[in-house]
Amino acid sequence: MPLEFFLFALTLLGVAVLHRHNLPIALAGLAAICTYKWLAQDYALAVHFLHEWKLVLNLLGLLLGFAILAKHFEDSGVPDLMPRILPDDWKGGFVLLMLVALMSTFLDNIAAAILGGVVARKVFNGRVSVGYLAAIVAASNAGGAGSVVGDTTTTMMWIAGVPAQHVADAFIASSVALLVVGVFASRAQHRHQPIQADPHSGVHVDVEELGILSVVVLTRVLVAGLIIGGAVAGNVLVDFPALGAWIAVLIGGLFHPIPWAEAKNAWKGALFLIALVLAASLMPVAALPLPGWHTTLGLGFVSAAFDNIPLTALALKQGGYDWGMLAFAVGYGGSMIWFGSSAGVAICNGFPEAKNTWQWLRQGWFVPVGYVLGFFVLLALLGWHPDALQATGS
Repeated sequence: MPLEFFLFALTLLGVAVLHRHNLPIALAGLAAICTYKWLAQDYALAVHFLHEWKLVLNLLGLLLGFAILAKHFEDSGVPDLMPRILPDDWKGGFVLLMLVALMSTFLDNIAAAILGGVVARKVFNGRVSVGYLAAIVAASNAGGAGSVVGDTTTTMMWIAGVPAQHVADAFIASSVALLVVGVFASRAQHRHQPIQADPHSGVHVDVEELGILSVVVLTRVLVAGLIIGGAVAGNVLVDFPALGAWIAVLIGGLFHPIPWAEAKNAWKGALFLIALVLAASLMPVAALPLPGWHTTLGLGFVSAAFDNIPLTALALKQGGYDWGMLAFAVGYGGSMIWFGSSAGVAICNGFPEAKNTWQWLRQGWFVPVGYVLGFFVLLALLGWHPDALQATGS
């Protein structure tokens, strides 16, 4: 086994066990891999990093920009009113997870997870279990798995020429996984901390004397919507959602001061994710195993620790995959561990206790169960339909 794999595995193990020191471990792992490649006279290292500049900027921009989005959304007062909308028992948590999945079909899954976390903090009085946080991440990844604008990997497939309706097959598996995750996670969260029956006394959206929503609240909602719209537009138009999101952030600054402190708080999480993604991209993997449903099932578990973007790029280059099945596997599979997806890292910025890998696995046991059940339901209903599409779209 090449030494790079050993160094990367050691890095992941260190992050999983010593989660309080995840950033130094990730940076040290990346430095060790780079040093080894340099000593091995792999002089293409600089070229590789130049090739990855767009991915790095996109991840950095989204994680920082959506942290600002979360603050605008929280200050709008809308999350405080959610108890009026959500059912009062465990079904309230279930409905919230379904809303997160729905948002993720047309938003970036990072944004959907962050907004879901903001609402959960409010409606559960700040006592959100690690298992429910894992469920929010799973819901955001499940919703994005069947949409070509809901996840970076599905957008990559779309750009490569995979028809959107083929990717949408993933919704079958996602629906099954969501049902499993939604029921078990919501019941467990209800035992941990029941949802508010009604908003706290005195909580309301500020209303002017004429009964019109106050300008402050309305503009905060509009700024949040502008950032979401900018990310979607940037993804569809230029394959660069972070660019659209930050243009919207700056425009929103004309109406409300930009909460730079939120971006500062998210900085370490963004740097951690970038270090892991770059380390994963340096692995000497020329091709994946021969395409098949067995391989695809395995890739879902691999994506829990190995970044799904290079996995998807290799699959597109190799061809011969069932793209709907692959979209679900690599999109949802990262939910099994908190650092397995960008949505997981993003939500852990606001809930540091979720970085405990053991607690994530123990309390979120229903996430891998939902993955396996969803995968085999999709396989049973549609079968394995490989496509010879290559990365060039041929």
